[in-house]
Amino acid sequence: MKNLKSNLITGLLCLFTISVSLVSCNDDDTASAGGPVIESISLAQNDSLVEYGFADNMYIIRGKGFSNTQKIYFNETDTYFNSNFVTDNVILVTIDRKTPYENASDELRIVTPKGTVTYSFVVAPPAPGIQSFNPINASPGDIVTISGSYFLDPAVDFGGIPAEVVSSTIDEIKVIMPEGANHKYLNVTTISGKNSSWEAVGTALYDDVWYNGWADEGDNVSYIPSLDSRQGGVYMKIENGAWSGKQFHDVAWSTVDISAYKGIRFSIRGEKVGKIAVIINGNWNDSDSIPVTITTEWKDVEIPFSQFPFEVTGLQTLVIKEFTGTASVYHVDDIGFVLKD
Repeated sequence: MKNLKSNLITGLLCLFTISVSLVSCNDDDTASAGGPVIESISLAQNDSLVEYGFADNMYIIRGKGFSNTQKIYFNETDTYFNSNFVTDNVILVTIDRKTPYENASDELRIVTPKGTVTYSFVVAPPAPGIQSFNPINASPGDIVTISGSYFLDPAVDFGGIPAEVVSSTIDEIKVIMPEGANHKYLNVTTISGKNSSWEAVGTALYDDVWYNGWADEGDNVSYIPSLDSRQGGVYMKIENGAWSGKQFHDVAWSTVDISAYKGIRFSIRGEKVGKIAVIINGNWNDSDSIPVTITTEWKDVEIPFSQFPFEVTGLQTLVIKEFTGTASVYHVDDIGFVLKD
């Protein structure tokens, strides 16, 4: 968990009015009968004692009587735990990301065959989650829309360059792209932590529209406006016959300079589980392609240029080929490049 600045911690304490006892609320009868007792809670990352926790983080619960634990609740939320991470004295458990943090009971409850123990414990919201930002290839002064979750009083920067927040809700932020942000990653910071984007500014080939003069070749490719897009508001639907591929390239067959990049990225899902082959620069032999397994959920794919069995000095074409021998439909979004480290 990212170390928070002292003023952020102070704000968090005020926000949640934390008043936590390190003494279990266990009654003496239950304890004397061998029921569970909670003695302390630590953040698993560094085993430091805590008086409150952040959702989506793992914690160590210490005490006794935990054998055969049946249920764990944070703020009345039935929380998944792995029984292999439970002994009589220790439980390792991750607080569910969707655990309520407002108007909640502020309690941890553990249920075992020998009894139940309740412990005062405040759950704070998780670190912000970044789903996408659009447009990726924004210019200074453009409005950029960031979609995600748990944007509580967010601060936004691009590689350390602060961005002016125009508006924000719990799941959307609008900012003004600052000068000097090209090839920088987007960061969102809240009282609960920090998260960074997968994509860097200026690295898109396709992000609702094509960049660098690129386009599809027009056969069985459609553009679907949808809130279910992986990035932005439009994804591509491509229909591939058995062993056939869809090719994308600059309309003038120019080559993109990749000197700043180490690989290519895209997001894809299938209307059924399957496999594709990724082909670049006209190297159609199966041995020159990179196979990728596809599911029915969005999958973010990153392929280093070094993974191809030939030297890649530029990018002229990209092909997504059906690789199972059965006609298939794929949704493709967020095609672009990965910056060198």
